[in-house]
This record gives sequence, C-alpha cells and structure tokens, in this order.
Amino acid sequence: MEITAIAKEHYPNISRIYKEGIETGHATFETSVPAWEDWDKSKLKHSRLAAIVNDIVVGWAALSPVSNRCVYGGVAEVSIYISNVHKGKGIGKALMARLIEDSEVHGIWTLQSGMFPENEATVALHQRFGFRLVGYREKIGKLGDTWRDTIIMERRSKTAGIN
Repeated sequence: MEITAIAKEHYPNISRIYKEGIETGHATFETSVPAWEDWDKSKLKHSRLAAIVNDIVVGWAALSPVSNRCVYGGVAEVSIYISNVHKGKGIGKALMARLIEDSEVHGIWTLQSGMFPENEATVALHQRFGFRLVGYREKIGKLGDTWRDTIIMERRSKTAGIN
C-alpha cells in the first residue's frame, strides 16, 4: 500500500468510496457525492491523502476547516473513508497515522471528528489514535426521515500549537 497526496485524477475512486459510505447510512448526512470542484473547495489544501493498492485508491482521508475565524486556524475536521472491500485491513490506521503527522507539520493543533455513534469501527479508530469524546448531539439532523444523533471526538496535538 502506498499513501500519497490526493490529486484530481484520484477523485473517481474517492467519489466511489464516498458513495459506498453514503449508502451505509452510518458515515455521513450527505446523500450525494459532490463534484470534484465542490469537494476540493471544502477541504484544506494540505493533509489530503489517498491509500493506493495496485494503482487503485482504496481509502482516503482529508481535513476541512471548522471555522473561518483565525483563532480556529489550527483546528480541522477529519474525514476518513475506506472502500467496503478493504475494511479491516489496516488502511484506516495507516491513513489516520499519516493524517495526524501531516496535520501537525502544517500547524494543526486540534483534530475533531463528528460521527454517528453506531459507526463502531470509526469510533474505535479514533479512540486508538487518542481522540476523546467531547460531545453528544441528540437528534442533530435527519437522514431521510430519521433523526440521528452524532458524537464529537477530538485529539489535541502534543507537538503543534503547544507554545
């Protein structure tokens, strides 16, 4: 497996993986995959990673800003998705480790992630990397006709933003 920076040519596979996540009903409130231009605008320009096996993207991770206020410039939201057939093979762990390392190089001091509590694999992945539960949002939004809860987890860097 190779982990590399995401390029536009990776987006067909990234969008396929994102669609798989949407279809599970446990990955996102989104109901459709955004066009490359919209996805590209919504993410930070750094810390965009693709996991590639046999020249195919099998997982991806990227950061989004949490606010346009400068005081939160070192805080970012994590997105991490693994293709269904590659789950449980360590790809999420490899992507998260690299994402944390890359985020700290770019001065990100806090990573946060919102997720459905039913997504046990995602919760466990974040816990493994030192994320802690900081919030529970009851019936925060509807997915289809169903109100869904989310949890918020965060990880504070021990190297970035410490002075």
